[in-house]
Amino acid sequence: MDTELVFRDATVIDGSARSRYRADVRVTGGRIAEIRPERHGPGPRPTARAGAGRTVDAAGLVLCPGFIDMHAHSDLALLRDPAHEAKAAQGVTLEVIGQDGLSYAPVDDRTLAGIRTQITGWNGDGGDLDLDWRTVGEYLDRLDHGFGGEGIAVNAAYLVPQGTVRALAVGWADRPATPAEREHMRRLVAEGLEQGAVGLSSGLTYTPGMYASTSELTELCRVVARYGGYYCPHHRSYGAGALAAYQEMIELARDAGCALHLAHATLNFAENRGRAPELLALLDQALARGVDISLDTYPYLPGCTTLAALLPSWAAEGGPEATLARLRDGATAARVRHALEVTGSDGCHGVPVDWDTIEVSGVADPRLSGYVGSTVARSAAERGEEPFATARRLLIEDRLGPTVLQHVGNEENVRAIMRHRVHTGGSDGILHGAKPHPRAYGTFPHYLGHYARELGVLPLEECVAHLTSRPAARLRLPDRGRVRVGHRADLVLFDPETVAAGASFEAPRTLPTGIPHVLIDGRFVIEGGRRTDVLAGRTVRRAPRR
Repeated sequence: MDTELVFRDATVIDGSARSRYRADVRVTGGRIAEIRPERHGPGPRPTARAGAGRTVDAAGLVLCPGFIDMHAHSDLALLRDPAHEAKAAQGVTLEVIGQDGLSYAPVDDRTLAGIRTQITGWNGDGGDLDLDWRTVGEYLDRLDHGFGGEGIAVNAAYLVPQGTVRALAVGWADRPATPAEREHMRRLVAEGLEQGAVGLSSGLTYTPGMYASTSELTELCRVVARYGGYYCPHHRSYGAGALAAYQEMIELARDAGCALHLAHATLNFAENRGRAPELLALLDQALARGVDISLDTYPYLPGCTTLAALLPSWAAEGGPEATLARLRDGATAARVRHALEVTGSDGCHGVPVDWDTIEVSGVADPRLSGYVGSTVARSAAERGEEPFATARRLLIEDRLGPTVLQHVGNEENVRAIMRHRVHTGGSDGILHGAKPHPRAYGTFPHYLGHYARELGVLPLEECVAHLTSRPAARLRLPDRGRVRVGHRADLVLFDPETVAAGASFEAPRTLPTGIPHVLIDGRFVIEGGRRTDVLAGRTVRRAPRR
């Protein structure tokens, strides 16, 4: 293992959004030990001690902090794939998992079985892994001791998933929680934070989390605030009523005194085209009132979720088996169709579904792979049936397993929101499926190459700050997110002229170009554009604060 490195003639973009500068950077013992800018003129330059390290020619390369993915779905991928090139090759050195209110801790046996089925489309069913943990702390310990105790590919922070907590305390019933159940949920959230979680997530278009009232969520957020964490909601709508849904979260956070981080904060569907200025005005007003807000987005137009997520919430009450029973019943399935295609289901953000925009990207059963890469409407036409009939059969035969791309984004909204001063980057990367969304493999180089270099939406220095120091500040990590003496040597070296996402909708697992080196704690995880065998990742846990 390299204990000392010197990067010679690097172009340093330090994460502060200030102008780049040329410098030599020395790394020792996993920390940045010295930065000597070129402007210091003649004098001894940093060198690696003979026999103890090496010097790397970084001329023409930007050296910046490692990227922090504020919205990741690698909850099982980190335990399944030691290489984890999807993220490591992008320069991601820390992922925040436990997103959208659904993950694998805290659980009991019953809850774990339901969660595994419900989010098979995100992570697979987990049957290839020994899911032997039950608490948040046990899950984090499992990550730290992954792959024979060596660790994981990149660092990981965890959010307590509110939907999982509600499933554990209440079940999948669509009803208010009793006082005793509310107390149980508050206790579960507190325990998760005490065991190292950095906050709380919700998925308020996913059952059972969406069954929670604003007051129930506010109570949980007061617990989060007491521990110095943050609330990360996938709120109740990104379509019809989206601005009201954002407003609910802002007022909730203000009432609870809790920091708020808005997940994949965009405005989708035709109803919201060009409405980003209204959202940003809402955020600016709240920030001026002292509400602590940040947000993340991915730099693509389509969304990605499970096909089952589009169903009306009443159809999913009781959990996955109850959902499948309703879909098998003809009369109930007709009600589901009406909600999807006529009134607009709450699972589809209150907007009637357009089957031409729903593309199947993955299935659990390989026998159904013929649907992958085709929209539901196209598959239905090929089979001479109505689109709902195709969707219904897929859900039943694949046991709610299909993953879909939802082509409903608006480019003008994406660009406007990514310019905002509280914006950060989050891939929302779902790695499961035969044809995943390219954001899983391309978000960070796409920001750098397409939106910064090619379109000029953000200056490169500002773009890097969005991906490094801003998320580190939200996570309250004082020694990450900047190129600064004493900080952890989580670093990326990229070519500003060539960095680009290789992933596309046609070839979504293609690795990026122009990122030759990535380091975690001063150890190369990517060197010369290739993945090393280093497993330098560990969990990043917040010390509890009452």
